[in-house]
Amino acid sequence: MVSLETPVCEFGAPAIDFQLPGVDGELWTLDKCRGDRGLLVMFICNHCPYVKAIRARLVRDTRELMQHGINSVAIMSNDPGDYPEDSFENMKNVAQEAAFPFPYLLDETQAVAKAYGAVCTPDFFGYNAELGLQYRGRLDASRKEAAAADARRDLFEAMLAVARTGQGPAEQIPSMGCSIKWKEKAV
Repeated sequence: MVSLETPVCEFGAPAIDFQLPGVDGELWTLDKCRGDRGLLVMFICNHCPYVKAIRARLVRDTRELMQHGINSVAIMSNDPGDYPEDSFENMKNVAQEAAFPFPYLLDETQAVAKAYGAVCTPDFFGYNAELGLQYRGRLDASRKEAAAADARRDLFEAMLAVARTGQGPAEQIPSMGCSIKWKEKAV
């Protein structure tokens, strides 16, 4: 397992459209996912200890952000051939068990993760109402274990600012997680 940090936020970079299947049987696009005041695009998976450590907080924060006009979408781009825990069937189970309040989508070709420049799970891309990037940081101080219950809610606070002002914070702490499990190229 390789741990990586996300790059610095490229403020204003446009969100990239996609059309991906969700665990709910729907086909989701960028426009279908967005909220009135923004969108949080998350690259996550089922097996990563960094994602497991924050799963309950992710559900809490995304649920609260919906009340402020920020919708969320989670995309799983790992190669389930090498990581069976990340299979589509297991994605359905995890989404149901965790009561995800957002669509959980499969990026089978990994084209969406590559287009976004996603590097790890979790990797967060927070967009404003115009779908310009405003946040590329961590959820909170959690790593492979959840941070203290009273830890600062970095992502939540940043996306609240985006909902209110359209702008994310100038200072952002990168997210850290497991590298995306890329499919090996055919030789």
